[in-house]
Amino acid sequence: MQRLLGRLQDASLLQLGAYVGGAFVPAKSARTFEVLDPASGSVLGSAPDMGKEDVEAAVVAAEQAFRSWREQPAKERGAVLRRWYDLVMSNREDLATIMTSECGKPLPEARAEVAYAASFLEFFAEESRRVEGCVHTPPSSSKRVFTIKQAVGVSALVTPWNFPAAMITRKAAPAIAAGCSVVVKPAEATPFTAIALAELSRRAGVPAGVYNVVTCSRGNAAEVGGALCADERVKKLSFTGSTAVGKQLMAQCAGTVKRVSLELGGNAPFIVFDDADLDAAVEGLMASKFRNAGQTCVCANRILVQDGVYEKMTQLVVERVKRLKMGHGLEEGTTIGPLISDAGASKVEKQVEDAKAKGGKVIFGGNRKENNFFEPTVITEVDPSMMCAEQETFGPLVPLMRFKTEEEAVRIANDTKAGLAAYVYTRDLGRSWRVSEALEYGMVGVNEGIISSDIAPFGGVKESGLGREGSKFGIEEYLEMKYICLGLGKPIQGLPSMP
Repeated sequence: MQRLLGRLQDASLLQLGAYVGGAFVPAKSARTFEVLDPASGSVLGSAPDMGKEDVEAAVVAAEQAFRSWREQPAKERGAVLRRWYDLVMSNREDLATIMTSECGKPLPEARAEVAYAASFLEFFAEESRRVEGCVHTPPSSSKRVFTIKQAVGVSALVTPWNFPAAMITRKAAPAIAAGCSVVVKPAEATPFTAIALAELSRRAGVPAGVYNVVTCSRGNAAEVGGALCADERVKKLSFTGSTAVGKQLMAQCAGTVKRVSLELGGNAPFIVFDDADLDAAVEGLMASKFRNAGQTCVCANRILVQDGVYEKMTQLVVERVKRLKMGHGLEEGTTIGPLISDAGASKVEKQVEDAKAKGGKVIFGGNRKENNFFEPTVITEVDPSMMCAEQETFGPLVPLMRFKTEEEAVRIANDTKAGLAAYVYTRDLGRSWRVSEALEYGMVGVNEGIISSDIAPFGGVKESGLGREGSKFGIEEYLEMKYICLGLGKPIQGLPSMP
C-alpha cells in the first residue's frame, strides 16, 4: 500500500476501509484480501473482505438515506453530482494511477477512463431536472389522468474490473440523480478505485448512506451478491459482467421481483467490405480491439473481411500491431498492459492453440509472456468453428475471417448468442443502413471504432443483457411510473364540458 500511496498527490484518496453510511469501515469479520498489480504480481495493499452482515449494514444505511434523499429537489441532487464531477476531474491523475496499478491498463487509457467516468456525473447532474410525468387526455369530463415518475429505491450496483471507475458512475450517477441510494459491489481486483470515488463523493456532499461501497474477495462474492439479490429492501440490481454470472443474479432476483439491468458479454463482429476506407478501418480496429489489451465488452472480437481486400487489410493490420508496446501501464510509451489474471491469459492461449490446430495461421505474435502478458496476435484463415470465433476472447487477439457476400457477413455476424456491439466499414450508404438494421446487436458503429458516450444508450440484445445505460434513457432504469386518476366530482354548472 505504501508504494501506491507514494505515487499519489493526495494519499487520502486511499482510505483503509469500505464505505458504509458515510464512514470508511472494516469488514465485521475483520478479514481482508490482497489486491495485486497484474503487471508484476506484487501486492498493492489490502481491502475489507466483507460478507452478508456487511451487506445488511450497507442496505440499512442506504434505505434510511433514501427516505430523505428522494425528497431533495432535483436541482440539489444535480448540484451534488456536479460537485462530484468537478472533484473527479481535479483528481484525474491520482485516479488514473490507482486504476492502472489495479487493472493494468496503460496510464493514458486510465486518464481517458476517468474523464469518461466523470462525464456520467456531469450528464446526469443535468438530467436530474428532466424527469417528467405526463397529463393524459381523460376518458371523461369527470376525471383527470396523470403519470408521475418516482425513484425505484435502494439499488445494488455490481461492477467489473475492466472499467473500474466508469462502470460505477454509469450506474450510480443516474440512480442518485433519480433520488435512489446505492450499494456498490466493485470487482475484487479493483476495489481501490471504488474507494477513491467514495472519498470524492463524501467531499462532494453526497449524504451519508446515499452512496455505499461493499468490497469483498472472489471467495465472498457469491455471498455478497446473493445477499443483495435476496434483500427485499433492495429494489433494483444493475450488473455488468459475464453472461453466466448475470443469469445467476437474474434468477436470484426473481424471488423478490427486482428490477434488473444487465450488461453482459459480447462477441462483436467487425465487418470490412471491399469498398471500405481501409486506413480508417485499421484505425477503428486498433482503437476497438486493443483498448485495455482487448479486455472490453464491446471490443472487436471477430474480424470479418471481404475477399477483395482481405490480403491488403491483413498487411495493414500487422503493420499497426507491430508498433504496439507491451509493458507496465505506468511506464512511458506502454500501449498494451497485462491481462487481469492467469485465467485471462490462459483463455487467450487456448484460443490461439485451438485456431492453429484447426488451420489458422499465426502471422504475428501468439506467445504468452510472464506476469499475465500476452503478445498482440494476428491469426488469418479463421473460420466460425474456432474458439476465437465462438467465444469472447477478452485479450489482444485479432482473428481475421474471410467472407464473400453481404448476406454471408450478416449471417456469420449474427451466429452467436451475444448481441452487444457490432462494427461495419463501408462507403456505400445503402449498405450501411441495410447491414446495420440486419445485425442483431444493441449498438452498431458504422465507420467508427469507438462508440461509447455518456449521451448514447449503451446495452445489448439476446444474451448480452437487458436495459440501457447512459443517455436520457439511462435514468429511466431507476424510476417507477405511477398512474394517478383524479375524480373531479360533478362539473360546475354553466361551464362548457371537456371534449
